[in-house]
Amino acid sequence: MTLRTLMPEIGVVSLAYLAAFLVTYEILMPVQALFFPEFSSRASLLFLPHGVRVLSAWLLGWRSVLALLPGVIIGFVYFAGAGVLEPSRLAGIAIAVTVPAACFYLLRRLGWDLRPAPGRKPCWICIMIAGLLISFFTSPLTNYALGSGLEDYVAYLIGDVFGLFFLMLILMLVFRLLRRSEPDPAGRHYSGL
Repeated sequence: MTLRTLMPEIGVVSLAYLAAFLVTYEILMPVQALFFPEFSSRASLLFLPHGVRVLSAWLLGWRSVLALLPGVIIGFVYFAGAGVLEPSRLAGIAIAVTVPAACFYLLRRLGWDLRPAPGRKPCWICIMIAGLLISFFTSPLTNYALGSGLEDYVAYLIGDVFGLFFLMLILMLVFRLLRRSEPDPAGRHYSGL
């Protein structure tokens, strides 16, 4: 694997991460503040980037670490500015990019291989369960690194799970629409869901 072959993966995954990040913090967080004004945490209760982390680790394995890194760094810069170089923030970046791939690797070593393979349909429920396990590790590790409290841990966990669920739901609907909008070999055209 060369950098030239990794560049498309890095570009696509980091752009997807940044898009999910911006939707979360520029659209969903203001809505969250309207419905939960007393909730003081900066954690999103619908953190779409977790879905990007999980799906990229599922699809790319350890290559997802490099693919996610630029997007995650830019996301941390969005919040911390020059403070992104503080040890706690660097630890948060490392946790965000390594834990998803490490979890899928450990699951495979334990006999639960979820990697995509020719002739094998994805087990979406299994990927959701893996995403939940990933969140069980990333939430406390990230909160410990950043010195956050229990309220933030619970919010991170909720945001990760709902973010993964809704991102997968959105992607499934988009792919279903794309499949149905393609003409079949007999020349018929399908539309709708």
